[in-house]
Amino acid sequence: MMVDIRLGTEFKRQFKRLMKKYPSLLEDLKTFKQDLEINPQQGVALGAHLYKVRMAIASKGKGKSAGARVITYRILVKQECIEITLLTIYDKNEIENVSDEYLQSLVEEMSRL
Repeated sequence: MMVDIRLGTEFKRQFKRLMKKYPSLLEDLKTFKQDLEINPQQGVALGAHLYKVRMAIASKGKGKSAGARVITYRILVKQECIEITLLTIYDKNEIENVSDEYLQSLVEEMSRL
């Protein structure tokens, strides 16, 4: 099955901010995207096609549990293709959980593009 991975506006903004803090983040993102292509079904379902997926940050040296969280929006476009949009990324040390309102605003922003 083909997997199409896209980067949302908020994801790009937050990723740029975290890149300053964690030099390995670009390589970590490449690994994360490869993992998603192999297993697009990973993550905790948040409802409405949203998933929270753990991402390791090598610069932290602690693995996925202490790494970043990526909120994804996943839909089946065709029988052979899944489209995954990376909506946002955040450091688990900075934010424990995201609010439903924030998630809704991410989905609305994505639908405007």
